[in-house]
This record gives sequence, structure tokens and C-alpha cells, in this order.
Amino acid sequence: MPLPKAPVAKGSVLTDIPAELPTQAPAPTAARAPRKTKAAAKPAVAAKTLRTKTTVEPISAKEAKQEVKAAAPVETKEVLKETTLAHRRNKNLKHDGKNKLYVLDTNVLLHDPTSIFRFQEHDIYLPMMTLEELDNHKSGMTDVARNARQVSRTLDGILQNLEGPIDKGIPLETLNHGEATGRLFIQTKPFDVKLPMLPQGKADNQILSVVEGLKESVKDRDVVLVSKDINMRLKAAALNLVAEDYYNDKMIEDSDILYSGTLKLPANFWDEHGRNLKSWQKDGRTWYQIEGSLVPSFLVNQFIWYEQEGATPFYAQVMSVEGNRATVRLIDDYLNPKHTVWGINARNREQAFALNLLMDPNIDFVTLLGQAGTGKTLLTLAAGLTQTMEQRRFNEIIITRATISVGEDIGFLPGTEEEKMAPWLGAIDDNLEVLNRGSGNGSDWGRRASEDLIRSRIRIKSMSFMRGRTFLNKFVIIDEAQNLTPKQMKTLITRAGPGTKIVCLGNIAQIDTPYLTEGSSGLTYVVDRFKGWPHSGHITMQRGERSRLADFASDAL
Repeated sequence: MPLPKAPVAKGSVLTDIPAELPTQAPAPTAARAPRKTKAAAKPAVAAKTLRTKTTVEPISAKEAKQEVKAAAPVETKEVLKETTLAHRRNKNLKHDGKNKLYVLDTNVLLHDPTSIFRFQEHDIYLPMMTLEELDNHKSGMTDVARNARQVSRTLDGILQNLEGPIDKGIPLETLNHGEATGRLFIQTKPFDVKLPMLPQGKADNQILSVVEGLKESVKDRDVVLVSKDINMRLKAAALNLVAEDYYNDKMIEDSDILYSGTLKLPANFWDEHGRNLKSWQKDGRTWYQIEGSLVPSFLVNQFIWYEQEGATPFYAQVMSVEGNRATVRLIDDYLNPKHTVWGINARNREQAFALNLLMDPNIDFVTLLGQAGTGKTLLTLAAGLTQTMEQRRFNEIIITRATISVGEDIGFLPGTEEEKMAPWLGAIDDNLEVLNRGSGNGSDWGRRASEDLIRSRIRIKSMSFMRGRTFLNKFVIIDEAQNLTPKQMKTLITRAGPGTKIVCLGNIAQIDTPYLTEGSSGLTYVVDRFKGWPHSGHITMQRGERSRLADFASDAL
């Protein structure tokens, strides 16, 4: 597929391109292509669209009414959105005409304080041991302690609406939390159930006893234990109890279907989409207007591409999508040795896409995801230094990361905030050394002076002191973002003031935070929620460029 014809003359007026284009291209060569993304298979959807439920079996009129109500747009800002994996639970909704009874483990509430409102029309049951464990975790300044206190306040607010006996349940819809129309039950009497295989003193075993007691006393309903503790679910399965993970915090089931930010065009793309093609020049860039059946699957700031041996590759950025019509713009060619960013060239296609996002003043939020050695940190630092030192677009560069260690903790670190954070940001020093070596200062004195000047514009900050701050005209780098929870990610992103750009870097295959998975990571969360927003962009880096050893180790180990 050759590159579309360039416009005849510069101007802002659309120029029609004849329909008789030489669009037939030979079969593409066997090149290494990025993995297929979920976005390529389905039309783009608004970031805040509610995902509706699907059922297979016939339902009653009353249930159909509830289904329509659930699918209707909701005006309230406090709508709780159903995530991609919630369909697991929805597949069996009302399979026997009865709402399920979900027993929540303590770790679910500590992980998501709003989890009691995430089960739609089903009922929630809290064992007394769950409340006891919440009380044990409420002290302190950690996220777990804050979540425990938030759950306690939420339960107190629910109890304020209690009108009848507590053992009859408390309606959850009184707090107007989206689709939560079930009832909350709190354990009011003990269950005379013994599990001979398990010691009775442990809190987890007492919760399992409650689930067993409910299963025997409420035989006309499904009783399901929800826990993020894998061993807890294993013990429940051994006792013939139904148990499942908490799905609503997960954006994806398989990391392979996570939005990659790129889309490879088929070989016959211009046969179908080249008939009404228009092009023009604007700001030194070539723009195209494309119409066709594949266009609705495009997302704003997604990169579409096609490579063919012996022909100029086609790399373009989607600027707008309206129905089956899209406006795309050819990217800046950072693969060209003459087009560098702080002396750095892109070495592959994804790096060129990433530099276009990092250098675009209209992009406020960038996420770069990829395995070790793909150049995420180096490209981001090069773009940040260029826009801070040369273009004066930003005042300084701020770097932070989650202080989650791979091995055992080495204890408290001495010094100031930056001195304490320095060991956690060794990768930044390594990349600064590479950038300084390529800056052209041949003498040792010149390199030291250049390094001191660069470091004077870089600030290393701890995440512990971010709350309440506002960054103005800053280039903010969040390294190792895969170790952040969605709540922590929200806290950091909302620090951005006017003129600030935030870049999140990470590899979801290297998560060190306990109870955090590829599907529930804050990095996965923002990639899914920000896709298609006109002022954000994402690229999944596919190819390692650090060294042949690092590249092979990432694939083989």
C-alpha cells in the first residue's frame, strides 16, 4: 500500500484526490507486527459510556424493566461504571429468579471502599468478623487505614436510613449509588457451624463458617463468598462453597487486549477508503480526510500505520473521528537522523509514535507501556529536557515513583526528600548519563557543567507529599506506574495545573504491589479510561532497544 499522493500546493482548502489511485499493493512481507488490540475489533466508545449487561435466558417483564433501567443513561455524576470483567458475574444474573447473596471478605472492602455498591440488584452480607477486622485496620495514615475509615463512615450513613429491624436488611439505593438496588445484611446471630478441617480461631475460618451457615439456612438463594485472598478462595472450594474474586476493580481480563495506541491498516485499505480521500497542508504537516467502514474503529490520537518493503511507510495520527469520516495527520519523522530530540533518534516505529505524543503541546497526558529496555524513560527524559531547556515550555521536570521494593526493604534512608528518593530513581541517573554523553560537550568540564545545569531543572519528589499540591507548567514523570492503585493514580493526575504535562511509564508484567494485578493496576485503569480523549495518548512499546541481552531475557525468561 503506497503512501497517498502529496497535496499539489500548500493551503487550507481541501484538495480532492482522483479516485483512480494506484492502490493495489502486493501482499505484505512477514514483518513483526504488534499484537491485536481490542480497539481494532470494535467501534470506539465514549470513555464514560455505561457497559450494559447481557443475558441469554428469557426474563420476566419485571426483570426486563430493570434491564432497560440499567442500560439507560444516568445523569448523576456519581455513577458507578461496570468494568469489563463484571460480565462474569452478569452472565448468571437471576438465573433462577432469585438475587444472589454476596458475602464480602474484609480485603474486598479495604481494597475498594465502595465495593458494597458494585453488585447491582444483589444483596450484600457482612459477617461480624469482617467488621471486627475493619476496626483493627482503621488506625494509621496508610491507604488501607483510610479505606477502613471510609467503609465505616459509609456503613454509618447506611444505618441512618434504617427503618425496620436490621435483620431484614437495609436498602442500598437510599444513598443513590448508581445501580445498587439490593439490600445490606449485617450478621446479627451466630451460626452453629463447625469446620473440623480448619482451626476456629482464625478470622478467615470464621468467615467461612458464616458462609457455610448461610448456605444451609438460605437454601433458595445462591450464597457467594467474594475475596481477594487466593488461599481463602481455595479453602472455600475445598469446602464446596462458591467463591470468586472481586472483579469490578479490573479493567481487563487479559493484558493482550489492552489498548495499544496503534492500529495496522490492512493491505486493501486504500481500495475501500481512498475514493473520497482529501488532503491539505497545515502548519507544515500533511493532513488527510478518510471515509470508510474501518474509520469508526479509530480513536483520537491513535496511530495508524502500514509498512511495505520498497515503499515509503505510512505513519499517521488520528486527529478526529466523526461517524465513518476521520481526519489524520502524518507524524513527525523522528526516525530521520536529522530530526533528533536532545540528540536522540527513534529506533523503531513505536518510539517515533511516542516522541510525537511527548513533543505535542496539545497532549496533556501520555502513558507509555512496555517491557524492559524499550526506551520509555530515555525518550521521556529527552522530550522533557528539550521542552524545558530549549523550548521553555515547562519550568522544570518533576519525577516521582511508588517506593515498592523488589526484594526485602533496606530500612529507613537518611537525608532530605531528594536524597531519600535517589536510590529509587537510579534509572533516571542512568538515562541522564546517556543524554549528557550525547550532548556534544567533549571535555570533562563541559560534561560536568552540562550535567549540573540539567540537574538544576529536575526535581525528585516523593508521592507521600503530593496530596494538595498543584503543579503549574511542569513536566511530570511518574515512573513504575504499574505499582500504583487507581486511587493513587487519580491523586497524582489531579495535581496537574495549567500548562502541566504528565507522563506515566510502566510495565504491567513487573508489578510488585501486593493484591495488585495486571487487570487492576492503576496504569491499566488510566490507559482504558483516557483512550480517545483528545488531549491524551498511549503507546505500547513492542521492541526492546537496550541491548540484545536485555531483549532476549525479556522474551525468554
